[in-house]
Amino acid sequence: MNSVLDNDSRLLVRLAAAIAGADEFTTRRIIDEVVSGNVAPEMVDEVILQSYLFAGFPRTLNAARMWRAVSGLPAPTDDDEAAVSNSAKWESLGEKTCAIVYGDSYEMLRNNVRQLHPALDAWMITDGYGKVLSRPALDLERRELCIVGACAASGQQRQLHSHLHGALNSGASSEKVYAALDSLADICAESDLIRYRTLLTRVIAGRANVH
Repeated sequence: MNSVLDNDSRLLVRLAAAIAGADEFTTRRIIDEVVSGNVAPEMVDEVILQSYLFAGFPRTLNAARMWRAVSGLPAPTDDDEAAVSNSAKWESLGEKTCAIVYGDSYEMLRNNVRQLHPALDAWMITDGYGKVLSRPALDLERRELCIVGACAASGQQRQLHSHLHGALNSGASSEKVYAALDSLADICAESDLIRYRTLLTRVIAGRANVH
């Protein structure tokens, strides 16, 4: 099924998964694949940057260090999108992006997260969906497919369930989402991938019943 994914998307999904759930040797091997595959450096940077939301700073920093070493490319000298002065824009963009990803479940998500802690709700919107996932250098469909990869590789099934919906809501076909999971055969255990494919099948069936 991987043929339904373009090469850039397949490699970016694999990179996101490796950063979130693989050892350094595997991550280095996949970064080698990304470099050999001539994926646009700007897109690679974005997948590494968004990984801090799903894998934490240590894994993100390690991946960024490997990427710089293997690619030989320096970091940008500045990044206007990251300036704190954009915080109001981040909140506005975050609300719009989160609403796309969660669709009809958006208000329920916001209420549920606020009940966990209002700071988590604010950070989810402003930092997560605004500051990071609304950056323009990578489209939302690819971002969501990469999040599917990250959640699958790190065993976060509850979040995987949400982002399977998110990938579909962001424009990915069901075939592309299956292909994203299939691209992780050397990163995730086969028993996990079987479970994740079954989950995706249930998600698709449930959406068909609703619509």
